[in-house]
Amino acid sequence: MTAQRASRKKSASASRKRTVLFTGFPGFIGARLIPRLLELQSETVFVCLVQEKFLGMARKSVQDLSASHPQTKDRIQLVTGDITSPGLGIASEEAHELHARLTGCYHLAAAYDLAVAREVGMRVNVEGTRNVIEFLSECGHLERLDYVSTAYVSGTAVGVFRESDLDVGQKFKNYYEETKFLAEVAVAKSELPSAIYRPGIVVGDSETGVTAKFDGPYFALNAMNKLPSPGVFMKVGSGTAPVNLVPIDFVLEAIARLSTWEGAIGKTYHLTDPNPLTAFEIEELFSKSLGKSFVYAPIPLAVAKVAFSPSVIQKMFGMPVQTLEYFDHECRFDASQASADLAQFGVSCPPFKDYVQRLVAFYLKNVNDITRGAMV
Repeated sequence: MTAQRASRKKSASASRKRTVLFTGFPGFIGARLIPRLLELQSETVFVCLVQEKFLGMARKSVQDLSASHPQTKDRIQLVTGDITSPGLGIASEEAHELHARLTGCYHLAAAYDLAVAREVGMRVNVEGTRNVIEFLSECGHLERLDYVSTAYVSGTAVGVFRESDLDVGQKFKNYYEETKFLAEVAVAKSELPSAIYRPGIVVGDSETGVTAKFDGPYFALNAMNKLPSPGVFMKVGSGTAPVNLVPIDFVLEAIARLSTWEGAIGKTYHLTDPNPLTAFEIEELFSKSLGKSFVYAPIPLAVAKVAFSPSVIQKMFGMPVQTLEYFDHECRFDASQASADLAQFGVSCPPFKDYVQRLVAFYLKNVNDITRGAMV
């Protein structure tokens, strides 16, 4: 441990009061994670970095949280800024004050879109993360950075991808994967004490089905909902590749517990399903939950990509062509570290079959009201 980090740790133990920077508010995940974090940390205040165009939404979210979660009252502060700007775009006086106060940071803000343009992904995911790291490096009392990455930094890697793996010579299926990989590399190479979380494909709440957007596996659900039954449905490749789905409530509780535990510092966690279903098994559960019946026609991935390339087809099904590769990729995520550390808190990923009907019920009720482009 360096002298600087030892000093930080000593100063942290001297006081329980913490001031934590948070990026990604008032997104769907951030607005649900912060109340839980404040419940677990009675002496913490969150300073949320918010773009000016989202300030009105953020203020409304703070008010709503104060009403629904009294423990958040007067403990969420807003500061105007932007992760894509040097110094996070924070006014100099506020920046100086934060450098003196901050003890932690949750970095969630990113361009979560498989079809993201490389320029956008580089600016938001990579440069944004580097700007956060640079800002935090000037905070003398920083205890930790909690960074939300993705399991799909694995890119084109096949076989077992471990929590200790990062650069294994993989390529990437899209610019989202590539830029999130580069961002995680930046975090890993920084000297900041950090914990990294890699969720799988996040779906709705396992208890309520609630989600902010219908993407990922919801594209298959959307296609099934549009097609007649009995009918024919496309099965990409063999259908035997695992598709790692995790409910948002599991991801939130896992991050909340691990990020408020000192033992997580220095570790990377796969917040994934240790027993993922295959693409075909997921499609079967979707069709049964919809009350539909399909004959599945195997189509090679390359052919499926060509068939879905026309923008009119992607728009019709609400599915970017980049999604298809996730239904025919033989990669499994080892989550041994996450499973072991979460066990002490009684947290584990529920099986998809146990909550799929709740996801479908929420989808059917809200399919016309939720857009793919919702802020998360």
